[in-house]
Amino acid sequence: MNLQVMIDSFPALLSGAGLTLQLVGLALVAGFVMALAVALARLSRSPFAWMPAYGFVFFFRGTPLLVQIFLVYYGLSQFAAVRASPFWVILREPFWCALIAFSLNTAAYTAEIVRGAIQAVPRGQIEAAKAIGMSRLTRMRRIVLPQALRIGLPAYGNEVILLIKASSLASTVTLLDLTGVARTISSVNYMPVELLSMAALIYLTMTFVITRAFKLAEHLLSGDRRQPPSLAARPVAGSGAVSPGEAK
Repeated sequence: MNLQVMIDSFPALLSGAGLTLQLVGLALVAGFVMALAVALARLSRSPFAWMPAYGFVFFFRGTPLLVQIFLVYYGLSQFAAVRASPFWVILREPFWCALIAFSLNTAAYTAEIVRGAIQAVPRGQIEAAKAIGMSRLTRMRRIVLPQALRIGLPAYGNEVILLIKASSLASTVTLLDLTGVARTISSVNYMPVELLSMAALIYLTMTFVITRAFKLAEHLLSGDRRQPPSLAARPVAGSGAVSPGEAK
């Protein structure tokens, strides 16, 4: 393994990692906004709301992300109406096509996470909020969503990690993300092991940082500020604390 090649390629790989993070970040924001609407539609009793939402989730969770990227990038361009529309300025660019596919995909998975988290909120609290006259919007804002956030955060953290790893598929539509840069350089110097190993290390670093960030967020949202057991069980000198045996 040529370490010098790995070192020399590091700046170029970092630029690709920047594009990866940009793509994933925008997809997560757009996907989360869509997921909230889809999750609320899935919880609706109206078939005109939950049936389209169910179909959306079923399709994007049941088909490979690579197929979805190809459908957006290659499929939409086959229609003359799309090429003649104002949206063609966006749909002809690989970045926006990948962003659309990633956003729709993560929206489907996140919608199920949000729906499950909302349904996990104790029913008694919702009934109590109804009893004191809270409106549906107020209940969602003050009772349901804050608790659903704590419940669904671990699963959403997994979805973020999965999307980062899946973002390597963006290189299939000529995007020079982290994987795309590694493949491009390796096609020139014929050293794929070194380039892909460096890319893997950068992916590992990103996932490690994001995992720790979600762990910290879970700790802060849990409100657990208790003293560690090893300290809590130890009496403080001079405090007058006595053991249970001495108190008898």
